[in-house]
Amino acid sequence: MGRALVTLFLIATLAAGCGSSGSAPVNAGSQPTSTTPPATTTPTTTTPATQAPPPPPPPTTTMPATSATPKADPPKPHIVWKPIPFSAQRRAEMAAYSKRHYGIGSWRLVHPHVIVEHYTASSTFSSAFGTFAKDVPDSELHELPGTCAHFVVDHDGTIYQLVPLNTMCRHTVGLNYTAIGIEHVGTSDAEILNDPVQLDASLKLTLWLMWRYHIPLGDVIGHNESLTSPYHKELYPPWRCQTHSDWLPADIHVYKVKLAALAQRYHVPIGPYVRPVASGC
Repeated sequence: MGRALVTLFLIATLAAGCGSSGSAPVNAGSQPTSTTPPATTTPTTTTPATQAPPPPPPPTTTMPATSATPKADPPKPHIVWKPIPFSAQRRAEMAAYSKRHYGIGSWRLVHPHVIVEHYTASSTFSSAFGTFAKDVPDSELHELPGTCAHFVVDHDGTIYQLVPLNTMCRHTVGLNYTAIGIEHVGTSDAEILNDPVQLDASLKLTLWLMWRYHIPLGDVIGHNESLTSPYHKELYPPWRCQTHSDWLPADIHVYKVKLAALAQRYHVPIGPYVRPVASGC
């Protein structure tokens, strides 16, 4: 048995020099999961008994929990609670909206599956707050309730929460029934990506939400990607192909590379690959 283990180690050592590479975790749970090593066959050669035993292999995720890297849950970032008015009338309007567009008939957001990144197209938080606080038909689609987002990240890194996370917000056509909306004060993707303070706050908020709701990295999207989300659903035909240009794929890719690095730091699984769907638009 000892000879076979030595031989396996030598074979693994030679194989490691052949350009093999690892892959990121693929499970979307709140705890890291173990992987099963590939099956091996019994070697046909033996190692001389006089050879010294090899050093023990490095720890892997298949070893006991005491040998694994300790898990550090991502800290909840500081969030300023600044709610917009969300009266019983507005909740009723949201329920009617969800019935027309998703066939649900409820204003409640139940276990969100998607996080959508936006920018406000304005230069101040107060301007965005004023827009979302008004329960009036929006200027683009002319429907009630008024538009809103769950969070707004300001230039100075302040994270404002405007709506409870159990409540739907109108921020992304086709996804409001299952998506958390994060707005960033600014007028372009590049502006947010080039603002270290704002970007750092945004990444920490998004990672914390990913961890809390078990949302994989692939379901963190820019508004511009809404039509290709597997969760996109729109029952009203004229809105079937409606989307916005904020957070283009190239920019959200840069954002998600940074987000993945932060997830690795806190050992948060980034989940399985999420394949975009054809929009037909």
